[in-house]
Amino acid sequence: MQKLLIYGGIVLIIAGLLWPWLSKIPFGHLPGDIIIEKPNVKIYFPIVTMVIISIVLSLIFWIIRKIF
Repeated sequence: MQKLLIYGGIVLIIAGLLWPWLSKIPFGHLPGDIIIEKPNVKIYFPIVTMVIISIVLSLIFWIIRKIF
């Protein structure tokens, strides 16, 4: 458990340091994401973005489980 927390902290630190470049990646506006715009309301459903993030996280955790 301690190793997982340490590695998670390292990943968060690296992501924080790389944030100026990571924020330019066009995630969040992929084809398939649903945007409903009305005069006073904007509703956003990032369906495709969440599927991609889920797949990537599943692969990362699968690799971590295989290594340890």
